[in-house]
Amino acid sequence: MRIAVLGAGRMGERHAALAAEQPGVDEVIVQDLDDDRAARVAAAVGGRTAPDATAAIRDADVVIVAASTTAHAALVTEAVDAGRPVLVEKPLAFDLEETIALTRHVEAASGVVQVAFQRRFDPAYVEARRRLVDGELGDLYLVRLIAHDQAPPPDAYIPVSGGLFRDSSIHDFDITRWMTGQEVVEAYAVGSVRHFRVFAQHDDIDTGAVILTLADGTIATLGQTRHNPRGYDIRMELMGSGDAVVVGLGPRTPLHSLEPGAEPPSKPGWTSFLDRFEEAYRQEVVAFLRVARGELPSPCTARDGLEAMRIAVAATTSRREHRPVRIDEVPRG
Repeated sequence: MRIAVLGAGRMGERHAALAAEQPGVDEVIVQDLDDDRAARVAAAVGGRTAPDATAAIRDADVVIVAASTTAHAALVTEAVDAGRPVLVEKPLAFDLEETIALTRHVEAASGVVQVAFQRRFDPAYVEARRRLVDGELGDLYLVRLIAHDQAPPPDAYIPVSGGLFRDSSIHDFDITRWMTGQEVVEAYAVGSVRHFRVFAQHDDIDTGAVILTLADGTIATLGQTRHNPRGYDIRMELMGSGDAVVVGLGPRTPLHSLEPGAEPPSKPGWTSFLDRFEEAYRQEVVAFLRVARGELPSPCTARDGLEAMRIAVAATTSRREHRPVRIDEVPRG
């Protein structure tokens, strides 16, 4: 199997390395607008470069899209039209309209697309979902999501990020749908700029909170910041009538308990999503190769990507308009 990796930034580099180590992968073809960067990533995995995306897609059996978000729609469309299975980094496309159009195109073409929401493949999230589905948690009362970056993104990225809820919280919105098997029906969001004033220049926030109401009445809450001085912190708590469980609580959770006798964390906190979700990224690529071989359907379809985007749009609208927003107010295509 020959794999084209389009985009040689942090995620492209990670995907190329993980793909190269999988059995049955014969060649990794790397393409990036920066030829030198593509060459470095290709050399690191024993692959080669391609002069442009069209050539990379033509020479490959499957495609991984890790280019900038603004390029996703065009690259996914070209790969799908060439009959190539595609793994595409989140979000599926840059904005809602583009996401709707791309989802329609993928579905009309019967394209094989997997959106890279890697938390679905993290062992602890998988185990939490198993326990919920098997009934061990009983009736689910509350889902609590916590998402703290170690450091904010570069200033230049903020105006093209789409805002906190679309850029980052979209992971939490997707994992809520996947974990519970429920659709979100309403979002109420608030936010502020507490430290990094550059966000205010772009109508964005560095601190936010969202209350999600699910179709069966379950409540999910998200608290999020762009900065945690102790490290990268992603958690999910599930409170039910039969049990209460948490994902992301361990020796590297970047918190310092003040309870008498409590010890500080025994290991350094996570530095970024790359080390926190290393195994999840590996399992995501393994699953994608199985999808490409026809062994299982896409575990995260273009439609899933669209639904997560719709929640992000609803949350953004809610923050700006200071009101709860029904998800059905957001077009779905």
